[in-house]
Amino acid sequence: MDPARRERFDETTPDRHYRTIAAAIAFIRAHAGAQPTLEEIAAAVHLSPHHLQRLFAVWAGISPKRFLQYLTKEYAKRRLAAAADVLSVAADAGLSSTSRLHDLMVSCEAMTPGEIKSGGRGLEIGHGFAPSPFGEALVAWTARGVCHFAFCIADEAAMLAELSARWPGATLMRDDARAGALLRQVFPATPTRGNIHLVLRGTNFQIKVWEALIHTEFGEVVSYSQLARQAGAPKAQRAVGSALAANSIGFLIPCHRVIRESGEAGHYRWGSDRKLAMLGWEAARGGM
Repeated sequence: MDPARRERFDETTPDRHYRTIAAAIAFIRAHAGAQPTLEEIAAAVHLSPHHLQRLFAVWAGISPKRFLQYLTKEYAKRRLAAAADVLSVAADAGLSSTSRLHDLMVSCEAMTPGEIKSGGRGLEIGHGFAPSPFGEALVAWTARGVCHFAFCIADEAAMLAELSARWPGATLMRDDARAGALLRQVFPATPTRGNIHLVLRGTNFQIKVWEALIHTEFGEVVSYSQLARQAGAPKAQRAVGSALAANSIGFLIPCHRVIRESGEAGHYRWGSDRKLAMLGWEAARGGM
């Protein structure tokens, strides 16, 4: 295998893998009714069928065909139907699956109204850009934990301007090496036990919604109505949607697991193709 091709499958280039997978997912979505073959999907992303199959195995742990099965409505609807009980059990036990995030336990605390009002005045916030299985991401943290996690859908200047606008009183300190280490903890090459603490900034209702999401199972999906019930407001589906849109900590607060009752993926702050990639990737690692 030539060096360029070796690099393509190197575990140190997950963002490059994601760009190819995202293009394949976009093609699959556009042609889902025809159930495209491996050869057709490979041609669309300019790879041979063999190399596409291998890339999927490296990236998702499953074949493109199995991934395509996940992306069908019927499969999503079956998972959605099972998710109600998963949510209630997890909430009653106060625990989430030991397989979630590769045994990474996520805990959180809310900022006080005074801290929010001050815009982080006097606070030092580290931040940096690093690759992830779903593309380049900007992650930021305080001494108390991660406060921002956004996938790059704009240039660096725009991403940093958004972060600065959320924390106008804070001192921002760039550290790409630390950002890379954090993302390797979130997305380890092999299952690894660890802990991530989140610092949440939102209304009481938004925080209830985000906490309910943190307790969902790795690889599971929930509907807006199921999540509203879990947050203690069964008629507040539109407010749940607003809470998801306000989430600035991607993946760790897994709003990508919320789909429509019909089984459609629905919208996602960082792109619907990325959302489908996350759901398929988690399903493959959660026993699909």
